[in-house]
Amino acid sequence: MSFRPGHVGLNVTDLDRSKEFYSRVFGFTVSHESQEDGRRFALLTQDGDLVVTLWQQSENRFSTALPGLHHLSYGVADADALSRAEQVVKEIGATVHHGGVVPHGEGASYGGLYFEDPDGIRLEIYAPGAAGDRPAPTPGAPTCGFF
Repeated sequence: MSFRPGHVGLNVTDLDRSKEFYSRVFGFTVSHESQEDGRRFALLTQDGDLVVTLWQQSENRFSTALPGLHHLSYGVADADALSRAEQVVKEIGATVHHGGVVPHGEGASYGGLYFEDPDGIRLEIYAPGAAGDRPAPTPGAPTCGFF
């Protein structure tokens, strides 16, 4: 038996705001949604595949202090694609950790952008060769684990 990732379901406080965020940053398309009171949700797709479901079921910001999701990570093809994503993330005013693209770890060529969605859910976009010669922000550990 083998498993592969399906989709990720996220609880959000404001469905419309989250749809806009994930569409702008990741280019996801809303394929279906419900506006029914108490049952608002949206299905987000990429290239026809369901990748994220948004459920308007939360009242507070995401808590990193509780067990559960640590962060979501998405890869892009190269440093240019990562740079374009970084521009969008900064344009929309998302909270960005480490000031921008940094190495995934000491001596790593992979670079990552670590940021939060409007509800504080931690996100990462990474690309090969995007780190350049920048120092890693978290010595001795993966950057994605400590933001």
